[in-house]
Amino acid sequence: MKTGDTMTTATAVVRNVEDMEARWFYGGGTHLWLAREHETAGGFMLFEDLLTAGKTTPLHTHPHEESFYVIEGAIRLHVHDTDRELRTGGFAVVPRDTPHAFLVTSPQARVLSLHTPAGGEGFFRAASEPVQDGGAHPGLDIEKVVAAGVASGAMTVVGPPPF
Repeated sequence: MKTGDTMTTATAVVRNVEDMEARWFYGGGTHLWLAREHETAGGFMLFEDLLTAGKTTPLHTHPHEESFYVIEGAIRLHVHDTDRELRTGGFAVVPRDTPHAFLVTSPQARVLSLHTPAGGEGFFRAASEPVQDGGAHPGLDIEKVVAAGVASGAMTVVGPPPF
């Protein structure tokens, strides 16, 4: 990939869980970053989302594809005006600019979130803060999430949670 006069290439990424950056997301949950945009030369970004029952998102879009793989637990995914249950081992791809939302329906869930191509990391980083050892999640701040989406162009709220 060529950016200006600088050639960028993907970086080998090998990390264990203790080496992953952990961030509290203001929309709920904790992100464990597996691969960042600059490491994949913009090809994708990938994080694990650690979620608790009742966590939901507003109806929103992204200018990139978003894929969900449920490692553990269950979520209800709303896409194309239809709700589908995704359980452990379930997978879904939401095309770019498609309104969607999800709701955690199990006591907890672990979901891999893959964004292709990359381009949304600025949004997720602006709408989160580093996990502090011994600290507690700062709580929901939807205004910060919406503002980060507007500023980055990587997430647009198009309606309230449909659940």
